[in-house]
Amino acid sequence: MNVELHQLDLRYEKLRTHKPEAERKLVGSLATIGQQVPVVVVPGEGPARFVLVDGYKRVRALRRLGQDLVGATCWDLGEADALVLDRLMRTGEGVTALEQGWLLQELAVRFELSLEELGRRFARSASWVSRRLALVGELPEAIQAHVQRGELPAHAAMKYLVPLARANPDACARLVAAIAGKGLTNREIGQLYAAWRDGLPAIRERVLTAPLLLLKARQAVGTVPDDEGRLLMDDLDMLAAVARRARRRLRQGVFRRLLPPERQEVTRFSAAAREEMDHLAARLREEEDDAGPGDTPSDP
Repeated sequence: MNVELHQLDLRYEKLRTHKPEAERKLVGSLATIGQQVPVVVVPGEGPARFVLVDGYKRVRALRRLGQDLVGATCWDLGEADALVLDRLMRTGEGVTALEQGWLLQELAVRFELSLEELGRRFARSASWVSRRLALVGELPEAIQAHVQRGELPAHAAMKYLVPLARANPDACARLVAAIAGKGLTNREIGQLYAAWRDGLPAIRERVLTAPLLLLKARQAVGTVPDDEGRLLMDDLDMLAAVARRARRRLRQGVFRRLLPPERQEVTRFSAAAREEMDHLAARLREEEDDAGPGDTPSDP
């Protein structure tokens, strides 16, 4: 059947993210060959009113083309059942946990469904539902709005902005204000989060005030992959932690209580450890000398 666009209730548009590039392609396709797949609706409140369940991108594209009608299929289901069925039918589209959380929150609030009932409908555990609802609750609504408008990748928001908001809400808000709508990829946002998480105060401030310049500087000089750099820092941090622990044992008088043969072994191990640390320090000095001041970006 055909439905006039003004008959549609778009109350669930906020549950979907906008993808500008995909929508531009859809506009071109609709202009060339017309609508091929109907949208999905359920009966709405009042006569000749329908609630749009699936097809929000198609409706926006048709409006951009100045169309008044949209081909639709009307499901004989309640809204909650239709939303669940639609999501189950779209499992192959790479829906993020954040988008799942939006839907679960809508079902919990509008239809007063419990965690157990939501889990049963999605064939998931109550803890799965709880984790996604918590994810939505931890990310400020203003940032979620940027994700919904397609100004931030949903995956990056889930993986990097949620922990940043948890650690420092003000820093998260400042970073989002600086990068929203700039077309950054998941990887680039991940690099900014890692720089803030691991950086000294001056670097953290630069991440928040000039994130695009920071990324440009990293690209200009080339950087070690984030995972390799993190592993090196973890190794050094572990060495420092082990040394502190050994020193604490010495302060507690462990060495004095050892038998002479055991003291000899401790001395031998200490000499081997000192030799390895000397080699490490020498190698690090060589690396610093080879890199030189000219290989370090003037803007961190």
